[in-house]
Amino acid sequence: MATILLSLNTHALLPLHTSTRTTKTTLKSLRFSHNPPFSSPFYCKHDTRLHLRCQTTTGTPSIADFASSAGQDRLRKVPIKNIRNFSIIAHIDHGKSTLADKLLQMTGTVQKRDMKEQFLDNMDLERERGITIKLQAARMRYVYENEGYCLNLIDTPGHVDFSYEVSRSLAACEGALLVVDASQGVEAQTLANVYLALENNLEIILVLNKIDLPGAEPDRVCTEIEEVIGLDCSNAIHCSAKEGIGITEILNAIVERVPPPLDTAAMPLRALIFDSYYDPYRGVIVYFRVIDGTIKKGDRIYFMASGKDYYADEIGVLSPNQMQVEELYAGEVGYISASIRSVADARVGDTITHYSRKAEQSLPGYEEATPMVFCGLFPVDADQFSELRDALEKLQLNDAALKFEPESSSAMGFGFRCGFLGLLHMEIVQERLEREYNLSLITTAPSVVYRVNCVDDDIVECSNPSLLPEPGKRRSIEEPFVKIEMLTPKDYIGTLMELAQERRGEFKEMKYITEIRASITYELPLAEMVGDFFDQLKSRSKGYASMEYTFVGYKESDLIRLDIQINGEPVEPLATIVHKDKAYSIGRALTQKLKELIPRQMFKVPIQACIGAKVIASEALSAIRKDVLAKCYGGDISRKKKLLKKQAEGKKRMKAIGKVDVPQEAFMAVLKLEKEVL
Repeated sequence: MATILLSLNTHALLPLHTSTRTTKTTLKSLRFSHNPPFSSPFYCKHDTRLHLRCQTTTGTPSIADFASSAGQDRLRKVPIKNIRNFSIIAHIDHGKSTLADKLLQMTGTVQKRDMKEQFLDNMDLERERGITIKLQAARMRYVYENEGYCLNLIDTPGHVDFSYEVSRSLAACEGALLVVDASQGVEAQTLANVYLALENNLEIILVLNKIDLPGAEPDRVCTEIEEVIGLDCSNAIHCSAKEGIGITEILNAIVERVPPPLDTAAMPLRALIFDSYYDPYRGVIVYFRVIDGTIKKGDRIYFMASGKDYYADEIGVLSPNQMQVEELYAGEVGYISASIRSVADARVGDTITHYSRKAEQSLPGYEEATPMVFCGLFPVDADQFSELRDALEKLQLNDAALKFEPESSSAMGFGFRCGFLGLLHMEIVQERLEREYNLSLITTAPSVVYRVNCVDDDIVECSNPSLLPEPGKRRSIEEPFVKIEMLTPKDYIGTLMELAQERRGEFKEMKYITEIRASITYELPLAEMVGDFFDQLKSRSKGYASMEYTFVGYKESDLIRLDIQINGEPVEPLATIVHKDKAYSIGRALTQKLKELIPRQMFKVPIQACIGAKVIASEALSAIRKDVLAKCYGGDISRKKKLLKKQAEGKKRMKAIGKVDVPQEAFMAVLKLEKEVL
């Protein structure tokens, strides 16, 4: 701000009812902005000159200032033809959240003083990892050619675990910004998200981000996009979200190229839920997009998939904070609070309609969330079991995909068997439990859901190896398979194909997407992927390869249960379901590791890996022995034999009644080993 000294002629400032004395006393200390508050009629009376101080900004107001002032009035209604609903899709770390920040700032939705990096990412975990876990929405007002437009941004998570949530978010939009890193090019998740957007018939606006980097090659990336995806790159927008380059062009392109919603306000209400979260004071808050009809505050609404009905106590828009309104009509995006007690009553993908005037059919695409990966969660301190249960219940209020049931283990006590959408989902839940609820947890090796075809034609789904039916009762075991697509520079094709073959992968196809990059497609068991597959992929390709996978169904495999016995007693927590070809190597690795970790006893302890009654790998802990021959300094051999025989009988008696306690550290180490070798 600059202070400018103005010399003003007071005879031009005197209102009709103002005396000279009053004028002098009131104007001496007057400070006003560069838009002076002169509204009353003035006339010329005195020629007295007076100095006034006024504050103004240096320079002329910029476009950003103008957009910012326009963005303040975000609740003003606009015609349906001026609404634009769009999403941002990108591979992880291609600058999606940074671009969203700049759009919010440029349109004046968030003031500069309130701005922070990854504004829409609320969790500390999201900021640390640089990923979006929980999607968000924001309503922006943008003035284009002297006409106000309402832009609804729906931010989506980028990871494959949350592909269903992404598909529902895209179903709520008419357009999408496809953000591609100008230095890295097309990645696996870029392709997956583009195909989702094309399935929903969205208008795709191509944005090449990070063009300010020294390694940026926009021309090469454009060629890659045209060859791989088939999108026309002639009108691709070159931008740098970090530096603010090309942001105005993106906003103009959204207005010009994204089609407006259909004007269906007169039809019965149908609204698509694309997210929900639990508020401890107001219950479940539902984020939705109105597809048909209108919704008003106080309406009685009905959720078509869950069959529940509630009263809409509060409706509003997200900008990005919640702002209450009285009514939302077709094409608008907002939130609803209706004292809903469980997230399960308002699931992602469900359809909201009026209770009195129900829609004939719900919106397509709704699915129940099905967990794909399971693991056991046990508190290190047994006293924390009730706290763990409370924490899981609170997390489940926000996350309907999280499933859990009580489980007890002879080694680790009481805990829970938890189901997750994928490995990232599992990591996030574990980390949130430890951070937000101060719990110390032990996690078992992740496993998948196996389908067991029994002799009596029953089908049993089993995620816990200890619950697998006996060999005589089962006809076959099926396991989930995934189709995995790996995008890699051509130098690493051999090592990645070797990795997939080691994991029982079935080769499908390989194609060169450019001269230097290839796409390799395999089908492989999900159980082989839940370990360290992603880490191996990154290390073998020096970080250049990326992957994306989709579930394709169950296939029959030659699977067996591998049990570990210590001193003849089976140890249930260490039981695993493995492929027959890998049973020996895994059994050998586990028995050798246990031999190192279990403390020696007063008697010999056999450690065995078994398939049913057949022992396939064995190690033995030798007994701690007292030297009973120390007192013999000569004499006949029969004396020594007698002492040794007496000791052996004692050891035999001890072994018959002795019990081996496996220390907690041994279990932790073996569980870590299982995660590596499975």
